[in-house]
Amino acid sequence: MPELPEVQALVDFLADRMLGRVVTDVELGSIAVLKTFDPPPDALVGGPVDGVRRHGKFVDVDVDGTHLVFHLARAGWLRWYDEVPGTRVRPGKSPIALRVRLDDGSGFDLTEAGTKKGLAAYVVRDPADVKGIATLGPDPMAEDFALADLAAILEGRRTQVKGLLRDQSVLAGVGNAYSDEVLHAARLSPFALAGSLSEEEVQRLYEALRTTLTAAVLAAEGKPAAELKDAKRAGMNVHGRTGEACPVCGDTVREVSFADSSLQYCPTCQTGGKLLADRRMSRLLR
Repeated sequence: MPELPEVQALVDFLADRMLGRVVTDVELGSIAVLKTFDPPPDALVGGPVDGVRRHGKFVDVDVDGTHLVFHLARAGWLRWYDEVPGTRVRPGKSPIALRVRLDDGSGFDLTEAGTKKGLAAYVVRDPADVKGIATLGPDPMAEDFALADLAAILEGRRTQVKGLLRDQSVLAGVGNAYSDEVLHAARLSPFALAGSLSEEEVQRLYEALRTTLTAAVLAAEGKPAAELKDAKRAGMNVHGRTGEACPVCGDTVREVSFADSSLQYCPTCQTGGKLLADRRMSRLLR
């Protein structure tokens, strides 16, 4: 799933190519992907692209005051074309869920692989009309997000810190992969209770959150959309590295599996050498 760094890179990529261009057509390949009906997709046609922004993991394309907002979810992605194919999208006949054409012949497809569909697109007058955006917590990359803000979020919470970092109503943009990376950098167990962290641990978590995300944003910066997934994988120290050596201490990276997800951690760096139990039925990551 694309998270804050990849979504920011995607926003920058689109802004470089779309600002000032005019939308000439919007084609739906999947009715299910569109979560709104008013305004209709045709409301975007004929409007210039005035801005491309990020809200957590959401991409917001401002077309003359009407917004195309989308969330790529687990298996969605964006395919950019300098010249969009001339054939029209046939609903239900391909992985293409939505296609946008611009006046210079360029544009993009939103695609989704697999059978579990989560890709979502919205056409709205205000991004806050999208519930997922309206309920977002603070952005950890915002200039005004301070240590005191994180401390206030954590205070008194009996939630495991891994789940808290992934909760979009608590912090916007961090998902499964970067929460693993942040906790590894902070030397914290994913099962530590948020409200029980010491001042020194909160400081480590804040610094790890900012430095890990900043480094990932910089690593993704300037890369074409097609290369962002591979760039994300290449930058991981523990996430997706089960059985490999931790790059910090050399211990073996371990995994905890859940019903539909997993986390990775280093026992030496994060849990004092203790192996965490496999909790496939845990509700931690719900």
